Amino acid sequence: MRDEAVAIVRRLRAAGHEAFWVGGSVRDLLRGVDPKDFDIVTSARPQEVQSLFPRTAPVGARFGVVLVVENDRPYEVATFRTEADYDDGRHPARVAFATAAEDVQRRDFTVNGLLMDPETGRIVDYVEGRGDIERRLIRTIGAPDERFAEDRLRMLRAVRFAAALDFTIDADTFAAIQRHASAIRGISAERIREEISRLLTSGGARRGMELLAASGLLAELLPEVAALKGVDQPPAFHPEGDVWEHTLRMLALLPGDADARLAWAALLHDVGKADTRFEDAAGVHFYGHVQEGERIAALILQRLRFSGEERSTVLALVREHMRFMNVREMRPNRLKRFLRMPDFALHLELHRLDCLGSHGLLENYEFCRGKLKEYSAEELRPAPLLTGRDLIGMGCTPGPLFKEILDAVEDAQLGGEIATAEEARALVRRRWAAAGNCRPVS
Repeated sequence: MRDEAVAIVRRLRAAGHEAFWVGGSVRDLLRGVDPKDFDIVTSARPQEVQSLFPRTAPVGARFGVVLVVENDRPYEVATFRTEADYDDGRHPARVAFATAAEDVQRRDFTVNGLLMDPETGRIVDYVEGRGDIERRLIRTIGAPDERFAEDRLRMLRAVRFAAALDFTIDADTFAAIQRHASAIRGISAERIREEISRLLTSGGARRGMELLAASGLLAELLPEVAALKGVDQPPAFHPEGDVWEHTLRMLALLPGDADARLAWAALLHDVGKADTRFEDAAGVHFYGHVQEGERIAALILQRLRFSGEERSTVLALVREHMRFMNVREMRPNRLKRFLRMPDFALHLELHRLDCLGSHGLLENYEFCRGKLKEYSAEELRPAPLLTGRDLIGMGCTPGPLFKEILDAVEDAQLGGEIATAEEARALVRRRWAAAGNCRPVS
């Protein structure tokens, strides 16, 4: 990938144009980290870029951005430009082609405003970005109030960069975020979802949440999560403290490449506790917090326009997370059904994080792992002993009762009570012979 990005710059230069690497790739190289992608800026106009490369796509024609495709990998090549009149707090109304120095001034943070000559390694720094990388500092290019007025999403990006890079946010920049936090609601739900997901899955998720809370952005974007602060819990089960601290400890355990669905479940699994906290002489209780948490989580996921598949998985994780406390008392049939839930690996990992974020006891986690090794795939998902066609052949009338019968047959099979089709038929005759709408024949 790096060789291809160098070759693109060389071809642009061979045609008489200026060209550099820019942004996150330069920042990461200076930090000793391999970039995940390479962005290129050039003095060449979009039409000139397209004429130099066989495979291109004008993804942002009015902004001078062209995708150059090499070996099925896309590289963003942007013409030097200036921007003005951000009427919607996100997109410029006016764009003009410019010089490299002018192009850098429109960017968000100094650490992302460096240019690199990939052939020599020379850094072009118009914004003191190299010093900020050394100081581990996130600072806007120019006045932070102006930068955030141009693009409100930059406030959330500042938090994400600080968390992922383990940098500090410049005091003036952070104060501007606090002043303008309410403006973040003007950004589309999709962009908010994308930024928070990246924050949760890029490393430093705990610090990211703490910065969101301190900046005021969390109260604007996820007030239901902000409400968890100060919701104390019984020390016997949660020696770590309130629900907010418990959630933060779980987020701190997320790896940098965490599944986004797991990360959101960790953030939202106890979101119902703020509204269900109840205290009496016996102590603090959270009756119904799972059901309330699922309801609140559903509203959040819908508000942020998650896909149906993502919503379904996250809500299942929230709904089922307390069932692990009873796994060692489950009957075999119920346990096997539990272990074969869709995405059970995510459920098990959420339980592990939940335990490590509180009392640290992993007995139920290890029990489940042991049972997964003990049970074969056939034991967890045995071939059905009976089908609906079989029930019809036995004289049963098709209807809703079929599911009840087939589930009961499978439960008996999972529990080791029956093992053959004939034993399954005997069970149906014995249990449903007197049912009004199911009269099996002998």
